[in-house]
Amino acid sequence: MSRFAVILPAAGGSRRFGRRANDPLTGQRSKKPFVELKGRPVWVRAAEVFANRDDVAQLLIVIAPDDVEFFKEKFQANLAFMAVEIVAGGAERMDSVRNALARVKSDVDYVAVHDAARPLIVRKWIDEVFVAAEETGAAIPAVEIASTIKRVDGQTIEETVPRANLWAAQTPQVFRRDLLLDAFAKWPGGPATDEAQMVEQLGHPVEVVRGWPMNIKITTQGDFKMAEALVNALPQEKPLGGLHPFADERFL
Repeated sequence: MSRFAVILPAAGGSRRFGRRANDPLTGQRSKKPFVELKGRPVWVRAAEVFANRDDVAQLLIVIAPDDVEFFKEKFQANLAFMAVEIVAGGAERMDSVRNALARVKSDVDYVAVHDAARPLIVRKWIDEVFVAAEETGAAIPAVEIASTIKRVDGQTIEETVPRANLWAAQTPQVFRRDLLLDAFAKWPGGPATDEAQMVEQLGHPVEVVRGWPMNIKITTQGDFKMAEALVNALPQEKPLGGLHPFADERFL
């Protein structure tokens, strides 16, 4: 059985989330991965499905350096139960992932990068991407663009962009460990929007698995409200064992 490491980037500033980094009443961070979604923090919902997999050998979450102590104290029980390792993040997403990649164990075969702010993920969907990555070395989920796309300058439309062959990338994005290390080593510079872009520049094909509309990333307050509405609509499955002390009552 292949061994996977999972990296959860959660070091962003949540600027578009529209809430203060520190709640003046509670003193707690309200960055999007830390906010409770129907009783459990967003990042916990993103992590727990991976934590209960036999093929996941390592689970790492990347936190902004200023949030590390708060995160350790606030989520001590979750971290211990799921054996999550904390990594200090960098200035950009790719810097954060690089920091975590340096901590991935040498006996890991594949590395999955999954947004900590993408909490509506289920085992079946992960299975599909993991299998595709084992077959091809690199795989990501994505959904076809259905809406008409406009390129806008300020508040004015510049042009309508043909949507044929346009797909919106999701996570988890999964790669052979050596391939992802090579992609980081040979990246020409400048920010990368995701790990697939870095692997693409090597000339290695990246397989696209048809993604899932509910696998949304929480960026704004509107996204959060949508996630609240969708969380009980996810495909349900009873786990093999106890999930963790904060398990969703639907699975009990």
